[in-house]
Amino acid sequence: MHGEVVSRKKIIAGNWKMNFTSQEAEVFLKKLVPLVKANMNSEIILCVPFVDIELAKRETTGTNIKIGAQNCYFEKSGAFTGEISAEMLRSLGVEYVILGHSERRTYFLENDKIINKKVKAALDENLKAIVCVGETAQQKEWLETNEVVFSQVSAALQGIKAEDLKNIIFAYEPMWSIGTGKTANFEIARRVCAYIKKIVKNLYEEQLPSDIATLYGGSVNAKNVKQILSKDTIDGSLIGGASLDVEEFSEIINIAEAIL
Repeated sequence: MHGEVVSRKKIIAGNWKMNFTSQEAEVFLKKLVPLVKANMNSEIILCVPFVDIELAKRETTGTNIKIGAQNCYFEKSGAFTGEISAEMLRSLGVEYVILGHSERRTYFLENDKIINKKVKAALDENLKAIVCVGETAQQKEWLETNEVVFSQVSAALQGIKAEDLKNIIFAYEPMWSIGTGKTANFEIARRVCAYIKKIVKNLYEEQLPSDIATLYGGSVNAKNVKQILSKDTIDGSLIGGASLDVEEFSEIINIAEAIL
């Protein structure tokens, strides 16, 4: 039997994706803030569209809700029309950034080399990088999950110093479960998160001060989050659709808090 409760602070990260105008974001946050206790032990993060960052920072001032971005470019500045740098995010007070999300890999053809550059850029600005890894439906069918996860984790950490690992969180998000309503078997999710921790340990050996934080994402909601978070290698969740519903997202936060 594996332990059902861990002492590490739970991380609940919402990913709004391309949703909410500034007006809609303001309505959402004014409803959410009173529902989130200021003294919670869980780490609450909302990764919002670029246009909502300034407003989100303002609305969450004085709360324990941290604001993150959903992407950044790897160059500091220059002729890169439409891109946003890690330095720009830091100037807005952003603390977290999602990198390597399956939608970025699929729709914008981001490869492991690009994601590694982005991780380095984020770390250079002292941002915390939430790095997403996970297999496609075909790779799952071909029993290649471990191989894919090993490749993605190793590539993301290429050239990263052990001292910078404190600012990296890995999110296991099987690509076949994103926005589909399909959730990975919780025991499989536990094993993959354990495997990610093992990969990082093996890469850094004795230089690793503690286990890296690992989240599970993929059709997480208020009904299944307790089962997910009770697994001993899963330190939190990266939540998509359910983070767009104030009542459900606040319920997820409360469930995470009760597990501590």
